[in-house]
Amino acid sequence: MENPHDAVVIPEPKFAEFLFADTRMAWVWLILRLYVGYEWVTAGWEKLTSPAWAGAQAGSAVRGFLQGAAAQATGAHPAVQSWYASFITSAAIPHAVLFSYLVTYGELAVGAGLILGVFTGIAAFFGAFMNINYLFAGAVSTNPLLLLIELFLILAWRNAGWLGIDRWLLPWLGVPWKPGSEFQHHSPAAPAQTPSASPQAPQS
Repeated sequence: MENPHDAVVIPEPKFAEFLFADTRMAWVWLILRLYVGYEWVTAGWEKLTSPAWAGAQAGSAVRGFLQGAAAQATGAHPAVQSWYASFITSAAIPHAVLFSYLVTYGELAVGAGLILGVFTGIAAFFGAFMNINYLFAGAVSTNPLLLLIELFLILAWRNAGWLGIDRWLLPWLGVPWKPGSEFQHHSPAAPAQTPSASPQAPQS
């Protein structure tokens, strides 16, 4: 009789295994990676070359965006939730310069990671995190589409970067539950046991 406290592992459906773990699907994830990565790199580059984002006037653009988002938290049907508006006014706007650089370099890093296939799952996670924050701030644009693709890239982290640097990087570094070749410690081989001699028959 099974112990009700024992863990039960539910097998992964074959389709999900093919989609998220089979390297034959890597070319599909490559196309999606390049699209999302291009969107992030171009957005980050526009900010990097803008004085209002990463220049002499850094912080002014993000401050205006955040003030506009906070203004959408009023009315009968607010586009921005009150708790997020409180975060904007109490934490984000007072540190607008810091957030300006975080957004600029964060977008570039996410885009580069996805295009090159470096820590693809992590890059997609932080891209999704930024998309969620833009949505919370009332900005729709391409954020829902990018968020949807990034969620699938996170699920496909095992093969999404196969056609990229992750193909060599992940086996080398490994994952928290399985160290890669760089961190595997091989214990010295035990000395060979010399077989003991067979006992001799007593002399008569």
